[in-house]
Amino acid sequence: MLAVKNISRALTSMGFGVLRFDFTGLGESEGDFEDTNFSGNVDDLVAASDYLAQHHKAPSLLVGHSLGGAAVIFAAEEIESVRAIATVGAPSNPQHVQHLLQSSIDEIKANGKASVNLSGRTFTIKKQFLDDLETKSLPQVAKELRKPILIMHSPQDEIVSIKNAEEIYHAAHHPKSFVSLDGADHLLMDKRDSLYVGQVIAGWSSRYIEQPQPEKIKSDHHVVADLPAENGFTTQMKVGSHYMIADEPEAVGGNNFGPTPYELVSAGLAACTAMTIQMYAKRKGWEIKELEVHTSYDKQHAQDCDDCENDTAKIDTFKREIRMQADLDEKQRNRILQIADKCPVHRTLHSDTQVLTTLVE
Repeated sequence: MLAVKNISRALTSMGFGVLRFDFTGLGESEGDFEDTNFSGNVDDLVAASDYLAQHHKAPSLLVGHSLGGAAVIFAAEEIESVRAIATVGAPSNPQHVQHLLQSSIDEIKANGKASVNLSGRTFTIKKQFLDDLETKSLPQVAKELRKPILIMHSPQDEIVSIKNAEEIYHAAHHPKSFVSLDGADHLLMDKRDSLYVGQVIAGWSSRYIEQPQPEKIKSDHHVVADLPAENGFTTQMKVGSHYMIADEPEAVGGNNFGPTPYELVSAGLAACTAMTIQMYAKRKGWEIKELEVHTSYDKQHAQDCDDCENDTAKIDTFKREIRMQADLDEKQRNRILQIADKCPVHRTLHSDTQVLTTLVE
């Protein structure tokens, strides 16, 4: 589901290593949902944790959406490494699913299974799933868990009511937190909602778990771009000792999770211009209280070019506006304009440059 992907990407952008998986037969997971029960889904979480502990690093944070929120609370009781839990739109008791299946419960009990529609999708539910739910008491587990928990829920959730969040909150011990996802639907269909959820979880959990550090990318270069095939245009970047994301707008097939390559170039020009101006002003003893450099990139028809008779002749153009609050006379302001053109990035853009590329296996 797109919401889960967005939450995961928001977490990874802040340095978390994330294992994302769906219950059997849901999302991108193989198998048939009808062959599972709730306990089996919890067991899958524990098995995934064991795998991470053996091959990578034991998980310290569990995040669950909807029925997965209930599952992570049960699983956290069995996973010693978990230091914090976050739930999103979770039912206070897995029996809440029965409320969604009222029209099919009799059919399930009579025939052993039935097809039901949840949020526009059709699933087959077996009697063993309902029987398993009746044995679970999530409030009791939450009460005994004694681990930090973040409960996120929308007051407008029409699938799992906000009352469920209240029941989980009252059952849990401190430290516990609640964040209202006002205006969001149960599936977090608006990308802004799911990205917000990921960002909040990352910030909240930093109080309870070791602050994750981005994976160190070994390279002799100052900048590294990492783009696996499945990520579309969403590119993980190491810029000096800092980590960020570059992307393309949704209109051209990107996710708009970060600035475009040309926006990054424009940002370099703007930052370098501001630094150069302030450095010169301080050396001269001129006070510039506020300084903003606004830049944008486009291709425009060149005013002076060798091929001006060709209507398609265009040139890379950076527009730059300098806005400042400073008590400077006209001569000083003209000097500031001259200094702006002397910033190193500006000079690089105007100089002959070369890019030497090698392919390394």
